[in-house]
Amino acid sequence: MYLNDYQHLKNKETYLLIVLFLFSFLIRIPIIFIFGDTSLENEWEILVHNLIIHGQLVYERFDEFLLPNLWMPPLYAYYIYIFSFFGLESQNHVLLVLFSQVLLASISVAVFYKINTLFFSKKLSFYSSLLYSLFPLHLYACGQISSISLQTFLLILFFYFFFQVVKKKNFSSIALFSFITGLLILLRGEFSIISILSILYLFLFFKIPIKKVLLIFLITLVTISPYLIRNYLIFGKITIVETSGYNLWKGNHPNAMKNSRVEGAEMVDENLQKLNDAIPRDKFYRINRDKLFLDQAIKNITKEPIGYLIFFVKKVISMLFIIIGSMDPRYWNPLHYLPVLLLGVTSLIGIVLSDKKSYKFNYLIFIFFVNIVIFSSVSILPRYKLVILPLQIIFTNVLIEHIKKNFFKT
Repeated sequence: MYLNDYQHLKNKETYLLIVLFLFSFLIRIPIIFIFGDTSLENEWEILVHNLIIHGQLVYERFDEFLLPNLWMPPLYAYYIYIFSFFGLESQNHVLLVLFSQVLLASISVAVFYKINTLFFSKKLSFYSSLLYSLFPLHLYACGQISSISLQTFLLILFFYFFFQVVKKKNFSSIALFSFITGLLILLRGEFSIISILSILYLFLFFKIPIKKVLLIFLITLVTISPYLIRNYLIFGKITIVETSGYNLWKGNHPNAMKNSRVEGAEMVDENLQKLNDAIPRDKFYRINRDKLFLDQAIKNITKEPIGYLIFFVKKVISMLFIIIGSMDPRYWNPLHYLPVLLLGVTSLIGIVLSDKKSYKFNYLIFIFFVNIVIFSSVSILPRYKLVILPLQIIFTNVLIEHIKKNFFKT
């Protein structure tokens, strides 16, 4: 009898996962035809073009040579490039990439359900996964040529396998967690901070044995090592990207602060422009350029620390709720900013109400605020919200559970 009940529950969950996947997939198909990109643009066009034509990951091209990329992390460029093997025309190539992103987004919704069941009932997990699937920003993202689609997919897998490591501590869960961690580092440079903090959390609070912690570091390192070796051979430096200085400057720029342009500003300092123009156009160009902007960002902050502290707090508020002072008219569509604002409020209430004795909840809260600090230190774009969206929904579920328990007692 017990086995029959267990099998029934298992079959029911499988049915729910299929429903979530198919619903998420079908609802996104019209999105990519109505709102989706139709061509590669900006940095992705440059990187993929050079991969196709020159077989090299190149961002800049000077008169003398092609400068190997250190500007963008490599994973998404290679992801787009893979689809060029089908030999399709440009527009169909892009459409194939978008369809793949629809597939990944749909899988992530099903996996998000599994994460929620670690904390909540299957019913609440199902509805919160539908919310994640239907959230306007999440819907829109799959139709854009942007690394955020791949990032949100890998983030969901990262959290899922993190808790699998906590639960099982076996080699397969450790290997998958480590591999996903490596891919995220290759996708977003700042994720190296999240990965180190997460692995330390496993060791300190979940008491993962030191041998298994070292194994996680090893597999992660093996995953990213081909690109590290490539950069060391070319630049003599172990690195993934060289943009931290520029990103810090862009988020701590006098014109950005003056005009409330949280999303960044153009270079308007003539002296800085001259220094930038004077950088030798050799293979160390990106490294030297990033150092220049790092120095300038530090000068900006130390010159007016109180002003930039206030600006930092403003960006924290923007990351938690809505971007204050956004000059993009599309941002102020109520279908976009109202759900973002509402979830910002409910998630913070959920954090306050969460069980502070739970290491699992505390980990999610910790990573949530680490992300807030990282992105508020640089410049904030609307799509960055997708990094914290799954966590905000989980915290909102805490609030829903609290309301059910205290106001709808049966």
